[in-house]
Amino acid sequence: MTTITTMTIDNFTVRPMKRSELDLVIDWAAIEGWNPGIYDAECFYQADQCGFFVGELNNELVASISAVAYSKHFAVIGFYIVKPQFRGRGFGMKMWRAAMAYLGTERNISLDGVIAQQKNYQKSGFQITYRHIRYETVGGGLAPDGIVELKTVPFDKLVAYDQELFPAERKQFLQLWINQPNSSALGVVRDGHVVGYGVIRQSYTGFRIGPLNADDEQIAEQLLLALLAFASDAPVFLDVPDANPEAIKLAQRYGMKPVFEVARMYNKEIPNLPINRVFAVTSLEVG
Repeated sequence: MTTITTMTIDNFTVRPMKRSELDLVIDWAAIEGWNPGIYDAECFYQADQCGFFVGELNNELVASISAVAYSKHFAVIGFYIVKPQFRGRGFGMKMWRAAMAYLGTERNISLDGVIAQQKNYQKSGFQITYRHIRYETVGGGLAPDGIVELKTVPFDKLVAYDQELFPAERKQFLQLWINQPNSSALGVVRDGHVVGYGVIRQSYTGFRIGPLNADDEQIAEQLLLALLAFASDAPVFLDVPDANPEAIKLAQRYGMKPVFEVARMYNKEIPNLPINRVFAVTSLEVG
């Protein structure tokens, strides 16, 4: 991993992002229609404080990218944005090169590519594995029995369960993610073991569910209903992997409408994960 300090080329400077600037970049993401959570910034930034970069042109912020290194072996690219009026001038490629230089050549890197950019990512060695389909519904209803708040679950058991479903440990990120303001983090525990958990958080429009992980479809359904009950009458969105047919069936069974899609892409091997237990991804920005 290369430490990126400041690189200036033709009056365009790429440098590490300040924490306060991530709030602005999340606003950009909202403008792009990505609908991030309104309290996501701190969770994302603490995942890897050195992995966020901005591009400046004549002291104006015009571009961003994140390159979160979860471990020596795995990283996620996100927040790849150039403000519309500055596109087509090569600034995006300069941001990309800085992010890739930071991550180095040994890590398996993941990203969620919008349809318009997928061919460009393929030129950089990334291959499509499956799609994440964003579904929309309306919150409400009653939470079923058997659901517990995650704060009552031993944190080490949650971390261990999550690591079965994600390519790296993300203990610090999870600690923040499940304790966001105006959110609900719920789980199902059987015989002292976590068998599913989910988080719903306030987003720029309505609420977002992510992750929604469960050992089977019945547990996922219980959690989904409990999370929807938290967001009474509000729009709710979740990003479902189409590689899990049961997750797609669950969304369709409750009349959810597909509104957006991206492709999950990797530049090396596809992680050997039980995708049949992933019913909604945590986020499209940091995996």
